[in-house]
Amino acid sequence: MTIRTLIVDDEPLARQGLKLRLADYPALTLVGEASSAKEALQSIVALKPDLVFLDIQMPGMSGIELLESLVEKDLDLPLVVFVTAYDDYAVKAFELHALDYLLKPVDGERLKDCLERIGSQLEQRDQARREARMLKALAELAGVSMDEVQQRLSRGEAVTGDYASQLAIRDGSEVSLVAVADIDWVDAAGDYMCIHAKGVTHIMRKTMKELEAMLDPRRFVRIHRSAIVNRERIGQLINLASADYLVRLKSGDELRVGRSYREKVKQLLL
Repeated sequence: MTIRTLIVDDEPLARQGLKLRLADYPALTLVGEASSAKEALQSIVALKPDLVFLDIQMPGMSGIELLESLVEKDLDLPLVVFVTAYDDYAVKAFELHALDYLLKPVDGERLKDCLERIGSQLEQRDQARREARMLKALAELAGVSMDEVQQRLSRGEAVTGDYASQLAIRDGSEVSLVAVADIDWVDAAGDYMCIHAKGVTHIMRKTMKELEAMLDPRRFVRIHRSAIVNRERIGQLINLASADYLVRLKSGDELRVGRSYREKVKQLLL
């Protein structure tokens, strides 16, 4: 992760001192400096930094007033860390959602802790942006609103089409999109479905009946009350001595055919 950073301070020596400390952190890229709040406002709009180290007491407009101005303009706000020789403004700084508040001279350990928090915050922000882009793409594909896409995902439903072209599988705060064409087979594990695709097993909370309704029956065949197979992945149908059948996939995996599904499977595959 590269963290684009702007330093704002009216004191050249203070800017230089902070630059020297930040040089120890290769993830930070200094994109600019500003010696006043007015100059900083222009730089934030033009450079769009991820992070701003902002002095509070500056001639003309203070750092607090600069942040208030950014909020009023409804701009995309960078993460802000206030740097000041005084602690009188701490409460106000956090009211404006500043990430941290450092006292001059900046302590090395305190700066390290601050930067660890920044890395975590930016990872969360980037994850949220990725999810938003995915939701937008799905909404455009399905011709519905992003809210509707989120509701379908929360219910574990297909997002697009009569039959799903991809499955949206939620794992905590992350959503993985699995192309239906990549699925080898599906089997049940209690209240969950194990989706086997390209050698990876994804866990999806859904009933077998619900999942079967999402999959195109021209491509997928149910061979057991707890198993669905992609017909294109079937290599052999093996007749056992017990009159039972095994489906051997091209991957080498073998799945037993349920007795109530034998005739249907034979008709489809033989």
